[in-house]
Amino acid sequence: MAEFKDLKDLIVTGKLEDAKVLVNEAIASGVTAEDIINNYLIKGMEEIGQRFEEGKAFVPNLLLAARAMKGCLDILKPLLKDASGTSLGTLVIGTVKGDLHDIGKNLVASMLEGCGFEVINLGVDISDRQFVDAVKKYNPQIVCLSALLTTTMNYMKNVIDTLAAEGLRENVKILIGGAPVNEEFARQIGADGYSANANGAVVLAKRILQAC
Repeated sequence: MAEFKDLKDLIVTGKLEDAKVLVNEAIASGVTAEDIINNYLIKGMEEIGQRFEEGKAFVPNLLLAARAMKGCLDILKPLLKDASGTSLGTLVIGTVKGDLHDIGKNLVASMLEGCGFEVINLGVDISDRQFVDAVKKYNPQIVCLSALLTTTMNYMKNVIDTLAAEGLRENVKILIGGAPVNEEFARQIGADGYSANANGAVVLAKRILQAC
């Protein structure tokens, strides 16, 4: 019997290939995709996230862990598609126009996806019109805006204003994140929430959807 509990540690240490082997062994042994995600992948990402907050892990560690989790999710996704009610909700996420930074945004997207959300990752340098088009196409419950520069953070308000002008603002919750923004800025631009890290983004997204 494989020690599937080791899967969490493989996620924490970012050992992609070893983690994929263990995921396949777990599937062959009858462990459900949901159990693998909830009991191993998510717990691994929660642990590396906690280590990061405590200064015991760094961005490269987060990236390796996120890469390992994504590789495991790629194996599990086909199994999840056949299950009902597995998605917690749909989110659109992107770095706003003029900003090409995507490390933090991708970490948040990976965490959200690993925790059961369907995530539409638009990428970087995304205009207000592109966000509008994505909302119309995917009908998400949440839109996540990211910015790492003080010169681009104010564009978040452009996105919110354009969504409002298109009559879409009431249909979605807006969450923001990135080094230069904070809770006060979120209130100023009319966003629904702010998170300083990926773990917090997951908690916030879940809380917002439960309140809907």
